[in-house]
Amino acid sequence: MKKPTIIYFDVYGTLAGFDPPRERIQQTAAAAFGMTLNLKGLDRGYHEADQFLAHQNSTNPVRLMSATERSDFFARYEQLVLAGAGHEVDLETAGKVWQKVQSQEYGWALFDDVIPGLNQLRDDGFRVAALSNMPYRGVEMCEMMGLTDHVEFALTSGDVGAEKPDPRIFRAALERGGVEPDAALMVGDSVSSDLRAAEAVGMSAVLMDRYNNHPWHDEHPRVADVYGVSDLLKA
Repeated sequence: MKKPTIIYFDVYGTLAGFDPPRERIQQTAAAAFGMTLNLKGLDRGYHEADQFLAHQNSTNPVRLMSATERSDFFARYEQLVLAGAGHEVDLETAGKVWQKVQSQEYGWALFDDVIPGLNQLRDDGFRVAALSNMPYRGVEMCEMMGLTDHVEFALTSGDVGAEKPDPRIFRAALERGGVEPDAALMVGDSVSSDLRAAEAVGMSAVLMDRYNNHPWHDEHPRVADVYGVSDLLKA
């Protein structure tokens, strides 16, 4: 892997997660239907559900769906989450649990290693930016999450009108960064939407595996936090 000049980070699952944590949100929703979740399996359920989301965004992006289509999609998404957590339920029940999830107040929070890890990379001479499928504008996302002073810029599907793995969002990020693909590194938690899609336009890629969902993955370098990216590049 060529040493990059700029590092693009995915956001959800890579730099940030739910606040309160997704485990608490799902527990509260499931409890309303008499379900107790296997929290060890919940991470696997989210992994399967997020892969389902990534595949959907590669064919018919969720943001372009009608309200009914979106409701049906997230019923299936929740069904996968619950299956991982030990409960096989029908789509109707899964849809009701998802409604309970959505009815709770929650936001986003950066993982504890993110700010010091990004600052370390910048101190080491790397440029850092965020590249996300979130529907917000990049400036809004940074303000919401406290990233404004810690990344050079952020680009989102809300800015570009295309979601990863669409090559347009990666090309827009390269253009915004003013670099050629071989000078850029993509760090993300989705093998298909982040890593292979970035490689398809000529970028290098590193897997962020915070929940150890890919213990045997050897297609890309694998790290558990932002510090790991710094260590990898130093090595």
